[in-house]
Amino acid sequence: MIVAVSGGKGGVGKSTVSLNLARELDAVVVDADLATADLPRGSGADLHDVLAGRADPLEAVDSFGSIRILPCGRTLAGARASNVSELERVVDRLERECSRVVIDCPAGLARDVGTQLKCAHVAVLVTTPTEAALVDALRTREIALELDTPIASIVCNRAAADDSEQLTARVERELGAPTAVIEECSAVDDAMARWQPVRDAHPDCDAVDAFEAVAHSIERCEKRLSGRIGVL
Repeated sequence: MIVAVSGGKGGVGKSTVSLNLARELDAVVVDADLATADLPRGSGADLHDVLAGRADPLEAVDSFGSIRILPCGRTLAGARASNVSELERVVDRLERECSRVVIDCPAGLARDVGTQLKCAHVAVLVTTPTEAALVDALRTREIALELDTPIASIVCNRAAADDSEQLTARVERELGAPTAVIEECSAVDDAMARWQPVRDAHPDCDAVDAFEAVAHSIERCEKRLSGRIGVL
């Protein structure tokens, strides 16, 4: 199963969701933001090297605590040398060897987002409660559906503590997928500052339940896509 974590607007928490879903799904997370990578740097080869044909995908995967990451380089030259059309081959190889892959997509509606969404079996859209973020998430949803990539779940991040139920209903209505709301929480920020999943850093945080719910939505899609239960 290959999962693309996208959403359109930058700064909504796609990398946070990607890191935590990698933990919940026991997946390799690929930092596919070629120009402005946000997940930890590795100690060796990175996605720029892989997409330029200089490194093997499996050899570039690095471990950060409980998480396996294919990191991305930080240089403009590396981004320019990357052959984005090779990304599908790379994530397919990782899926064959590691079973599950989470793609951390770039911020905004960059030209290569379509490539990353097309590589995935399902997408998770990340938004915040702001109108601008919801509009961008809706645009990303349209791109994903045009590419026949179903939406497994929505994550509404940085929500107010007293707005959860109403927000869930609204987002599910507008974006048409199961929605998990993650409230504004210092524990989530602290975990990301340490490059740790919330489950590892603050296991009692309510966000753990939200990430677990998203993972369950993905797993249900995985079963449907494999033909074990019904038709997606």
